[in-house]
Amino acid sequence: MRPLWFGGSFNPIHFGHLICARAAAEAGGFDRVILVPSAQPPHKAGDTTLAPPAHRLAMCQLATAGDPFFQVDGLELERLGPSYTIDTVRQLRANLKDPAAEIAWLIGADMAKSLPTWHQPDRLLAEVRFVLMARPGWSIDWNSMPAAVQKLQGNLVTVPQLDISSTQLRNRLNQGKSIQYLTPDVVVEYIDGHNLYGISAE
Repeated sequence: MRPLWFGGSFNPIHFGHLICARAAAEAGGFDRVILVPSAQPPHKAGDTTLAPPAHRLAMCQLATAGDPFFQVDGLELERLGPSYTIDTVRQLRANLKDPAAEIAWLIGADMAKSLPTWHQPDRLLAEVRFVLMARPGWSIDWNSMPAAVQKLQGNLVTVPQLDISSTQLRNRLNQGKSIQYLTPDVVVEYIDGHNLYGISAE
């Protein structure tokens, strides 16, 4: 079994997350994707648009229910403080009882440049196999990247180009517009039922 872990705020989860994660996993030879909703995203401290972590976890579970290719792990909700990826990776290895287990972590290729600013970046780059997903035609100036990041060049996979983002969904909700067909119906119903973003999702 070769899982590909995919962390994020998923605020809310949408078809872009799911379609691109599946494509990246298939391109990289992984047999499943495990979503890891972030409890306290370090780069989003004080973000008033961030739904409570338990709700974001529930939406991930609803969005992937019945699809064995996807699983959801809520381990970051069990920790206090910022949800640092390095801490999550070490917790995963502890849970697997295999300190040498490979942890493949999916991120957008556009995030590669910011990796050196993540918590304990040197250890993170040494302990994690990052898989970078890029849209068709997207390019990156690898020569401008630190040497440790340049080594990820071979881990780049191409995924479908879908113009969907969580910010877009929230903006549509704020404008009173529908988000149907952008995220699974069960997520639309959940958002509406819990009034997560202040305005009906339908």
